[in-house]
Amino acid sequence: MRTYLEKLIQGNNLSIEEMKAAALACFKESITESEIAALLTALQVKGETAEEVTGLVEVILSQSAFNTDSIVNAMDNCGTGGDMSGSFNISTTSAFVIAGAGVPVAKHGNRSVSSKTGSADVLEYLGVSLFFTRSQVEESLVQNQIAFLFAPHVHNALKPFTKVRKDLGLPTIFNVIGPLTNPIMLNSQFIGVYRKDKLHIVAQALRNLGRKRALVVNGAGGMDEASLAGKNHLILLEDGELKPFTLHPEEVGLPVYSIKEIQGGDAKKNATITKNVLQGNPSAYLDTVILNAGLGLYAHGTASSIKHGIELAKESIHSGKALECLTNLVHFSKKYDSEVV
Repeated sequence: MRTYLEKLIQGNNLSIEEMKAAALACFKESITESEIAALLTALQVKGETAEEVTGLVEVILSQSAFNTDSIVNAMDNCGTGGDMSGSFNISTTSAFVIAGAGVPVAKHGNRSVSSKTGSADVLEYLGVSLFFTRSQVEESLVQNQIAFLFAPHVHNALKPFTKVRKDLGLPTIFNVIGPLTNPIMLNSQFIGVYRKDKLHIVAQALRNLGRKRALVVNGAGGMDEASLAGKNHLILLEDGELKPFTLHPEEVGLPVYSIKEIQGGDAKKNATITKNVLQGNPSAYLDTVILNAGLGLYAHGTASSIKHGIELAKESIHSGKALECLTNLVHFSKKYDSEVV
């Protein structure tokens, strides 16, 4: 570990293999919490690279009992969090719209970190289990087009890092890698990042991790979601190439709303917002989900363009299929309520 720490302190980057070796060392009993804290701090001060992100993610995935090959061409639309916008659960709500359009969504998420209510908080309130087994996750993806993977449950080997991160109370590389650590082997992904300067790092890491197609967005106003407040900055990963572009909501026929108009609240309030959106009730919330779900469908490749994705998202909602996906996931949770661990 000392070799890697000295290299980072001197401002030098670690290769993917060096990062993997450093990360694997953190799981050894001989490594102290101080050494783990030093590694995370040194990476943060230097600034993490795509290779360092890739190496850490590969090690985390290797430690998860849920790590599995893609069985249904699933995608995820989890964001990094950290934008401090106070918005409702945009990606969680959008996941049901994407699933309603026929794309399996392995939704990776956690409890609240920077927002008032995290994806796990609102889904738990709605009646979705946070503790599906691996086989239940796979079954739900096939039957319901959607499954939820609660990060602490599917990554319970990360306890050495969890305590250190809590004690540090500072941003670390983990604030970037969360969406990349979905243990389902994904072919495609839609990720929101809270900082514009992280766009290329995350996009390059997605390419390193073997995603065939992906879309990374930093929303107007610094959101980790696509925003209706103005210009969004995106990078499309397609055929191994990274293609940056910008998108204003008016370019795809959507209105402009301020971030204040999509504020969320506690789990009860956000659950109500989610159900209202899936029922198709007109609002800034609905249009925000339509944009993000449309981008998710474009990221997956189901939609041939962003406008096409938006049309598919609207159809998913207005046909009732998006709401049906939520209803089915709740029923699935109740079915296995006595079996979950």
